[in-house]
Amino acid sequence: MPEAPHSPIRRVPAFATISLALLMMSVDSTIVATVLHELQHGLDTSINWAGWTITAFAFGFVLMLPVSGRLSERIGRRRVFVASVAVFTGASLLCGLSSNIAALIVLRAAQAAGGAGITPSATGIVVDYFGSGRDRAVSLFGSIFPIGAMVGPIFGGLFVTYWNWRGVFFVNVPIGLLIIWMALRYIPPDPPRARRPGARMDYVGLGYLGVCLLAGMLAASFLGEPDLPAASPRILLPAAAAVIAGWLFFRHVHRSSHPFIAPKLIHGPGFGTVNLINMLFGGITIGAVALIPLYATNRYGIGALGSGTLLVFQGVAAIALSLAGTMAIRRTGYRAPLYAGCIVIALGMLLLALPPAFGLPPFAWLAMTAFLLGVGTGTMNPASRNAGLQLAPQSASTLAALRTLSIEIGTITFISVVTTVLSTSRDPGISQAWIYGGWSLLVLACLPLIAHVPEHRGAW
Repeated sequence: MPEAPHSPIRRVPAFATISLALLMMSVDSTIVATVLHELQHGLDTSINWAGWTITAFAFGFVLMLPVSGRLSERIGRRRVFVASVAVFTGASLLCGLSSNIAALIVLRAAQAAGGAGITPSATGIVVDYFGSGRDRAVSLFGSIFPIGAMVGPIFGGLFVTYWNWRGVFFVNVPIGLLIIWMALRYIPPDPPRARRPGARMDYVGLGYLGVCLLAGMLAASFLGEPDLPAASPRILLPAAAAVIAGWLFFRHVHRSSHPFIAPKLIHGPGFGTVNLINMLFGGITIGAVALIPLYATNRYGIGALGSGTLLVFQGVAAIALSLAGTMAIRRTGYRAPLYAGCIVIALGMLLLALPPAFGLPPFAWLAMTAFLLGVGTGTMNPASRNAGLQLAPQSASTLAALRTLSIEIGTITFISVVTTVLSTSRDPGISQAWIYGGWSLLVLACLPLIAHVPEHRGAW
């Protein structure tokens, strides 16, 4: 039985619904970091346990990404979108009501599990309903996440100043309820889907992947502990478990008739290159940018407010170039903006590592380099989002989940390695400069990968 045709959709309100959900999720990924001190004292806990509210969110997000992508294609995009927003909203309410740190950590993981389903299902909705405009609509996602990353810390500061730390969770409740209402009103119901004989959820593959990701995240998390040697069993055991579970996962999906994720979407022609590029040029660059405030403090003694402001320059550039790239992508194709973006990223990383020149004070120099990194990431965003999707639009949700997963893995790994190096360094600022300089050279060395990205011009 063929899949039923899709109902018509009002694109503007539907895209506004999706954008609001993506913005809510992206704000929450940064806003909690600004209230850790108040949260620590409010729940009478240590800073280490307070920090686990961020770690738990990362764990839940990474673990649920591939699951939500698969569910979006199995039971329907709108169902998963609405359910994800509902889980995120309900968990946010309970986070704000939490009276102890253990409950908050568990609820942050549940909140992340809901948030993980938003991007894959939203991508699937756009691909299903936006016709020839879907490439541009998906490209616009790249301008939403930088907005959330910029306004999150600002909102966090406002809540702490005029309310308390619970406000960063409570604010999601009315927004989430509004999104659910808009989704039910403006996004058509999922059409009936044909059921393939014998098709069912691949729980074995899901289990292997879950163990691989969870163990890998634990190893990366412990790797970032300042007083823990790299040869510690707390690092080696989860790392070994991740490798073994990963090998079992790949062996299973190649042997299964209905694998959890089709192997070609992970490492097949075109797909493997796109996933690797998203990890290297996307995820690691995001990790490098996230550590710029720490670098500004360690090397130049710039205060918390000034160092945090540097990310605004990167965000503004990323938004502007993502919008420009969205309009130009049908003429430029994918490879040209990827080459240009990577070269600008390499230049930004190199200048970031060097001392200020041209008589500029350190803050102006760092602001300029952060802006360059935003230009690079914004230039790449539309192409990196569309390059994999146009190969298999019917698997849009899974591909969106794999893209986000690749970026998260790159970001978490880079931050864990860098923080480990800095914890043993006599001069963390200079050590971080060497890391930025080395990564700029590696970006240039990896440029030939782009030649293997499937080229495309026009709508797909």
